[in-house]
Parts: sequence; structure tokens; C-alpha cells
Amino acid sequence: MSFGGPQWPQEPQQQGQQGYGQPGGRGEQGRGRGYGQQPGGQGYGQGAGGYGYPGPQGGAPGPYSGSDPRGGAPAPFPGAPAPDPFPGAQGGGSTPDWGALADASASRNRRRRRLMAAGGVLATLLVGAIVATAVVATGKKDDTAKNGGGAPTGAVSPTEAPSPEPTFSSVAPPPPPNPKDYISDPKKDKAPLTAEGLFPGTKLTMSGRPYKKGATSATTNCAAVTQGGLGAVLKDNGCQKVLRATYVRDGVAVTVGVAVLPSEAAALRAKERATGGIAPLVGAGVGDFCRATVCLRRSNAIGRYAYFTQAGFANGKKVTMADKGVFVSSDDLGTFAFNQIYARGRSQASAAAGAPGQ
Repeated sequence: MSFGGPQWPQEPQQQGQQGYGQPGGRGEQGRGRGYGQQPGGQGYGQGAGGYGYPGPQGGAPGPYSGSDPRGGAPAPFPGAPAPDPFPGAQGGGSTPDWGALADASASRNRRRRRLMAAGGVLATLLVGAIVATAVVATGKKDDTAKNGGGAPTGAVSPTEAPSPEPTFSSVAPPPPPNPKDYISDPKKDKAPLTAEGLFPGTKLTMSGRPYKKGATSATTNCAAVTQGGLGAVLKDNGCQKVLRATYVRDGVAVTVGVAVLPSEAAALRAKERATGGIAPLVGAGVGDFCRATVCLRRSNAIGRYAYFTQAGFANGKKVTMADKGVFVSSDDLGTFAFNQIYARGRSQASAAAGAPGQ
């Protein structure tokens, strides 16, 4: 192993090898005692610091061969001391001074550590100076801003206009029109009203149940299209028109009649005081029904419209509570009338919302 010095070429010889010393005796490691020729080799040394080298085995002795058997420079003259092959080694012994080499390496390491520590301190001082300068500069800027001084960092171009801010009205938009208002007030309920417009098409389907449409009619003689006391009730409440249509499904016929009244209050009174019922409408493939027999009569109202249904068997059979088909058909046609009247109000409200102020 080497600590910065020369690499030692070989280990010292051990006892039993041919080496340094007198012929026939043990060689003292690293010490020469004058000239002595050993069997099969040549050795020479100088004082306490000489070197001994075995000669080539089996060869003739050559103390004055003119060259160093170690491969170094030739000896200048016979008997001169051999040149030191390791001038960098400490001392004149056969082994280097390992302690001195270690001390030299440690000294270099200490110098390196001192240099690194000095560099770190210098870097720390430099960073601190930069931070202090930045803090002072920031404080100056803040003081300038507080005192109202300092030049602006940028100027707005005279050609640039500021972006407009969005504006919002503080007035809430009006609520959408209520469809019921348009079917309750005659002043708003101005849309045309016909039997074909109220009962369009040739059939209808309610909850998957198809109905075929029969005859339709419209009249201003409200009492003429009623049975029992319903005519008088409609007349007393100012009935203006009655529109009717008949639908048939599975042997059950239903006539639905819609009475137009001057106000919502009048329609509610007609509903509550109704007696008798709407007269069945025959024709268009539907024969006479609900005459001199028991049928199912119902009445209801929405807005200024009162609507009535009369349901029974097309063959004149009496209706009983067990006849669920008749009740279902009556419900379907009553729901259909309600939907049609409300749709009238919704369409007029939508039109008004699309043209405000009119």
C-alpha cells in the first residue's frame, strides 16, 4: 500500500532465502555487511544503508557487469555505491517510512478541509450580503410608496381603453306568466276555441289505452245539450258555449262536454251545483247510449271552464260499481279534457312571454 510515495517493488525477503550478508550465513534483512559473494549470486552493500541483491541463479558472478541487476542505471565504476532506486523513499533502509507518508497525507487532508471550510464561510457571507441588500432595497421601495413618491413602473397607453365591467340590473325579472291566469280571465283568454281544436284527431291514447273518436259538436245553447237540471245551472252561471265529443273503447262510450263560463267563480259554482249531466252525443258510428238506463256522470272545473263526462255501455247495459272499465274510461276522458284546457292556457302564456308588453 502507498500513501502518496513510491510504490515498493517487492516485499523484503524472508529467512531461508538468499539475501544479504556473509556467505553461508543468514542474511540480515535490510542490512549489508560489506562485500560478500554468495553461492549463485552477487551481493554488495555499503555501511548500514547498503543493498544486497541475489544474482542470477546458475550464472557466473558479475560484480562489475556495468549494469544494475535491478534494471536501473549502470554503476559508474566498480565498487561505487549503487544508485538509490527509490529516491522518494524516506531513509536508507530497505522499507519506506510509512509514518512519514501517513503524516504527509494527513497534512494534505487537513489543508483540503481548511480550504473547504473557508470556502463555505465565504459562500455563507456572500448569500447573507445578497439577502441584506434585497431587504434594504425592498424597504426603500415600501417607504417610497408610503410617501407617495417614486416613479410609476408602467404607464397606460392613451390609446388603451379600460375593459368595461359587467353590469347587473337591480330589478328582478318578472315571473313567467301563469297558464291558469289565461284560462281564468276572459280578457286574457282570447285564443280561438272550436270543438276540433279542443278535441283534435280521430283517436287518442291515455295510459296505453286507445280510444276512437266519434262525433263532435259546439253550441251556444248550453241547456240544449244537457240532461236533468244541468241546463238550468249552466244558464244561471252565464254559460257561453258547450263543446262536446264522444269516444269509444271496448263497448264503453263516453261523451265529454266543456262549458265556457265568464269567470272561475262561475265555473266552480256550476261544478258544485251540477245535477243531471251532459247529454250523450251519438253519430259517427256511435249509437244511442245512456238513455233510460244507469250511467256514470262526473263534473269538474279548471279556470273558467267546467267539464262533465257521461259514460255507459254502448249496448244500453246498466252500469254498476263492479264495472271497472266504465270508471277507467270516465277517468281517462276527464283527464284528457283537463289537459286540453290547461294546454290552452300554457300556449297563451308562452306567447305572452315571447312578446312582453303586448
